[in-house]
Parts: sequence; structure tokens; C-alpha cells
Amino acid sequence: MENTNTPKQPSGMFGFVIVWLGQIISVLASSMTGFGLTLWIYKQTESATAMAGMQVAFILPFLLLSPIAGAMVDRYNRKLMMMISDLAAVLGTTFVLVMYATGHLQFWHLYIAAVVNGLGNTFQWPAYSAAISTMVPKEQYGRANGLMSLVEAGPGVLAPMLAGLVLAVSNIDGLTWILVIDVVTFFIAIGALLIVHVPQPAKTVEGQQGRGNLLREAWFGFTYIFKRPSLLGLQMIFFFGNLFSGMGFTLLAPMILARTGQNSLIFGTTQTVLAVGAVIGGIIMSAWGGFKRKVHGVLAGWAVFGVFFAMIGFGTGLPMWIPFMLLMELTSPLINTSNQSIWQTKVAPDIQGRVFSARRLIAWFTQPIAPLIAGVLADFVLEPQMQVTSGLSSTFGRFFGTGPYPQRRDHPARP
Repeated sequence: MENTNTPKQPSGMFGFVIVWLGQIISVLASSMTGFGLTLWIYKQTESATAMAGMQVAFILPFLLLSPIAGAMVDRYNRKLMMMISDLAAVLGTTFVLVMYATGHLQFWHLYIAAVVNGLGNTFQWPAYSAAISTMVPKEQYGRANGLMSLVEAGPGVLAPMLAGLVLAVSNIDGLTWILVIDVVTFFIAIGALLIVHVPQPAKTVEGQQGRGNLLREAWFGFTYIFKRPSLLGLQMIFFFGNLFSGMGFTLLAPMILARTGQNSLIFGTTQTVLAVGAVIGGIIMSAWGGFKRKVHGVLAGWAVFGVFFAMIGFGTGLPMWIPFMLLMELTSPLINTSNQSIWQTKVAPDIQGRVFSARRLIAWFTQPIAPLIAGVLADFVLEPQMQVTSGLSSTFGRFFGTGPYPQRRDHPARP
């Protein structure tokens, strides 16, 4: 029997779709802002280091505060926690808009905004992931997570084109319009949250055992994972998968640029193909929901992903890169939505904020490690060995060629 005390607000899958629509509109506008500000800061500084500093300023709050944010997601109202990321982004983007519109914007102002946005983003992922568990039935987890994967991938296809269009056709400074659009869409996302019902999770014994001060609750997410071999094993699959795929992605851009004589058009095409593949995969997962046994989606997805990623290395141009990149990225939503559904099913909703923040932090430890390993291996081991007569060049030279590339790899690696 339906509970008559339930607020008369959209709920279930319908309520989730309303929230999702608000988010994808907001993320699209934020991606346009990111594109526009990237052009602006490079024009001002002509420094890759200055742009890299923005990434550091954005991710540092996550690395420092993610466990605390997860504990707060479990402690307090889920809807409020979901709004925090949008409220923080409003503050950061409005600050940039005011400084830019008044002619006072300096590149270091963007670092301040990046820190504020990073603080909000620290709450976003655990809050939304945990909210899915209470908003939609278990059989809809795959579809809901498939929709969330579109929030991550979809803007990567449309944002550069839309931002470029606004910058090109605007009668006044296009960046001002992009920033205004971004601020407005944050309120659309907040409004979508306000009109839906986001249930609070039921209290469980596990949740009560993990109660304490904020630091103890933050650490609880890690101890929960380490005490469960099956979940720890699943997390290690992603740790090592992210490590090795991160090494591959680090060298993907230099490889393409080296093999095409620094052709930016070809490189841009490959980036679009990757984004399109992820979008198509997200659409498929939204309609299908994935395998009934989600672990099959994780294992099969990683296996197929790895095979197609390896095949990209054999290509020397778009005829091979396009199909393999497309097929590779098609599997990403299968892997991630299947994994997310497992965790949402196995972990009690009232501790998901803490556990999900811990597992994401574990996975993100690979981000600074993978580029270092890949860069050292490529520059000091593998490439030198392929330029001279060696066991490595004798074995693999007929597949990849030998000798130096026409131009050195001197472009920043993809994180």
C-alpha cells in the first residue's frame, strides 16, 4: 500500500529523469565554459603550466576532502548534499563572470574558482550515486547509471561546437554569454532537485556501527571495503584497469601527433570519436540496462576494452583508429554502469556516501601514477630500444616500425 505521507512530488524513475535533465543541461553549459576559459587563459599566458594549474586546483579539494564529503552525504539530507555542488559552482562561475565583465579577470582568479568548483564536485558524485539507490528500484539501476554516463560523455561532443558557435556569432564578447548561460543552467539543475522527492535511506545496523565523529565516519568507508574480499577484489580490478588504461591514454595523444606529423585536425577527430563512442554506449546502456549478472558486464567490458585499446597501437591513421576507438569507448559505459550497479546493490544506502567516496579515492590514486610510469617507459626504455637494433625492435619492429619518429613527442600528455 502506498504511504499517504509521501510528498506529492515526482519520484522513482520519473523523478530521477527530471534531475538527470537538469544535470545534463548544467554540465553541458559548464563544459562550454571550460572550453571558452581554456582558450582565454592560453591567450593570456601561452602557458601549458598555467592551464595544468587549473586542473590541480580542481582536483586537490577532492583528494583532501572526499572522505569527509562522503561522511556528510550519509549524515545529512541527500537532496541538500546534491545541491551543494551546484551552489558551489554558481559561486565560482559568478565570480569569474563578474571579474571578466568588469575587465579585472586574471588567470589566477580562475584558480580560486577551480578550488570552489572542486569543493562542490567532491560532494556531487557520492551524493548522486547514493541517491540513485533510494530514488529508483534495483532493476532500474543499470538504466539510471547509463543515463548518468551520458552526463559525463555527452557534453564532450556538443560543448566545443556550441561554445565555438557562441564565440563566433555573438555581437558582444561571446565568453560573457557563455558564462551567463552557465550560471542560469545551475539554477535549472537546482530547480529540478527542488521539485522531486529524494528519499532518505533507511537506517541499518551497518550504518549505526559506523557512526562517530566525522573523521571516524570518513575512515569507515575504507575499512568497509578492506573487510570485504569480494568488493576489495572488484575495486582492485578497477585500480589496475585504471592504472594500465591511464598509461595508454597518457601516450595516446603523443602517439597520434607523432604518427601524423602534428596534425591537429586528425587529433581532434580522434577525440571526437572517443566522445561519440562513450555517448552511444551510454544510450545503449540506458535502454538495455546491462547483463543480469553485473559482474559479467565488468569482466567482459574490461576484456573487450583492452583488446580494442591494444589494436589502436597498430594503427597509423584514421582508417584504423576510428573504428577501434569507437568500439573501445562503447564498452566504457558497460563497465562503469555494471560496476556502479553492483556497489549500489551490495552496499546499504545509508553508508554509500562514505563507501563510494573511499572507492573513488582509491581509483583516483592511479591518476598521478600512470602518467609517470608511461612517460618514463616511453621516453627512456621503449622508444630508445625501438630506435636501435635490439630484441624489442626485432620482435615488434614489423608491427610498429623502427627508428625515430619524424617529430619528437613534445606535447603534454593526456591525464
